[in-house]
Amino acid sequence: MLLTSTLVELRLMREEDLPMLHEWLNRPHIVEWWGNERPSMDEVRAKYLPRVLAAERVTPYIALLDGRPFAYAQSYVALGSGDGWWEEVTDPGVRGIDQSIADETLLGQGLGTRLVQALVQRLLRDPAVTTVQTDPAPDNARAIRCYEKAGFRRVKDIVTPDGPATYMLCGRQALAGSVNPAA
Repeated sequence: MLLTSTLVELRLMREEDLPMLHEWLNRPHIVEWWGNERPSMDEVRAKYLPRVLAAERVTPYIALLDGRPFAYAQSYVALGSGDGWWEEVTDPGVRGIDQSIADETLLGQGLGTRLVQALVQRLLRDPAVTTVQTDPAPDNARAIRCYEKAGFRRVKDIVTPDGPATYMLCGRQALAGSVNPAA
């Protein structure tokens, strides 16, 4: 099922998307912010196979621009994430998100904002979802600005198992009041 926000559509990731995801995850502009590693195809399959992610309560998506894949996104249930992640979260309705645009030439064109808007809108269609959170690196100004344009607010700086992060939240009221799909 495709979900639209301006030019961006989301579909669930499929197993046949893994080679494309592997190639994307090895691009320098993604490696810089997405774990700082260059995973092998076997590592990508082991970590991102949709059924593996489902067991970890992560939902993977491929974002489409004019019908062509251009980004990876994922949402996850924050409560009970384990391994030191989100231990203070007590609300079962909190969802976290992560995403990255595969083609570096598409950065800075507002597509990240549209992608985040599409993902947040999809998540908030579920009445059980109360809040959406994200945690960009504090020095990733592009990501932080993208989230702010999509309706997120900075809450505080934190330390995650991956290192320092800026904790940001977006709820139903913020989304309704501040998101401009044409932005």
